Amino acid sequence: MPRKLLPGYLGVLLFMIGDGVEIGFLAPYMADHGAGTDVRAGYVITAYGVAVMLGSWLSGALAEIWGPRRVMWAGGAVWAVFHALFLLAALGTENYPLMVVLYGLRGFGYPLFAFGFLVWITAAAPRRHLGAAVGWFYFAFTGGLPTLGSLWASAGIPAAGERATLWSALVLVVAGTLLALVGARGRAGGDRLAPPGVTARASLRTSVSVAWTHPRVLVGCLVRVINTAPMFGMLVYLPRVFADGIGFGDGRWLRLLAIVFGTNIAFNLLFGALSDRIGWRTTIAWFGAFGCSVTFCLLYFVPAWLGPDHYWAAVVAGMLYGAALAGFVPISALVPSMAPENKGGAVALLNLGAGGAAFVGPALASLLLPLTGVAGMTLAFAALYLVALVLTFTLRLPEDTAPGGRTVAAGGGEAGRTARVP
Repeated sequence: MPRKLLPGYLGVLLFMIGDGVEIGFLAPYMADHGAGTDVRAGYVITAYGVAVMLGSWLSGALAEIWGPRRVMWAGGAVWAVFHALFLLAALGTENYPLMVVLYGLRGFGYPLFAFGFLVWITAAAPRRHLGAAVGWFYFAFTGGLPTLGSLWASAGIPAAGERATLWSALVLVVAGTLLALVGARGRAGGDRLAPPGVTARASLRTSVSVAWTHPRVLVGCLVRVINTAPMFGMLVYLPRVFADGIGFGDGRWLRLLAIVFGTNIAFNLLFGALSDRIGWRTTIAWFGAFGCSVTFCLLYFVPAWLGPDHYWAAVVAGMLYGAALAGFVPISALVPSMAPENKGGAVALLNLGAGGAAFVGPALASLLLPLTGVAGMTLAFAALYLVALVLTFTLRLPEDTAPGGRTVAAGGGEAGRTARVP
């Protein structure tokens, strides 16, 4: 971890706890308070995902011009304002169109804040420790969304109710914003990163052009979409399935969700450090893509087959999925390193993929669930991870290719840097 950025890591953790408070119960809560059905609530979350996708792209492009610090301030302000309006004007009046608009606009907030800090990390951390530095970022990110956020909700809802719990999220987000940005003020990497004379329009253009100047960066973006699309998708349909259909109830479902991502926190650090040794690409392909394909199936089918009396089995399956998700952590080190002369553009495109997952997952769940059912939707998401497995093997660092066009048998990280051409 770049220790000078410790306040930023802690601020991201606190911010994402606030952002994650709602994730385990908001879709069914909206369905019962104005949306009407789970599918219509899924459309609200899909609109939110579109904003997250655009905000994620903008976080990388604007951080080059404004500096990560200013982008993070903007993200904190957007989240706070539109969350308050969402609670007062949309949920407060059970107005479905306002739910779509206000919750959607709030979606720009967390990617500007969190992924703006990720740009800060890539600017400040030395490459030999970049995998570990990114691992610490995802430790903080998933520590809040949804791990500690779900635990906060599981404690807050019985004590104060859903609405008060949603208001408490605003306090957490504001506190996280202040901790990160006041605590890390003046630290290297937080100001403008682009050379003098580069305009915002040019930075945005560069963040798009990297897709055809470095096609493998675009492939990395697609892998990043697949990384968390099933995770976001399952949060549309699994809360009611696990709570009511399987019979765990809201409390045990929220605790299960916290366990899944609590496991993910620890393995984010493990795979971040391990990938610097065995190779970024190897870690992503086998621990991430292949591992998620298997464990995502276990997450649903094990409790569906065994029923509510075997909660421990659901916990084990959830822990395995949480661990496998962490296998994708090195993607945030690998993709920017594939375009060393345009890291800002590569990070922007990668962030677009991260935000795109918040759109693609709920969209697929909302559109396909009525056709496939829960089991079919689960298998479709598992198949998507196998697509990521194939795509990952096309991702190569510049030094992995010999001058004559031959490919070095390496996969990024320390393994990639020490490989030799046969």
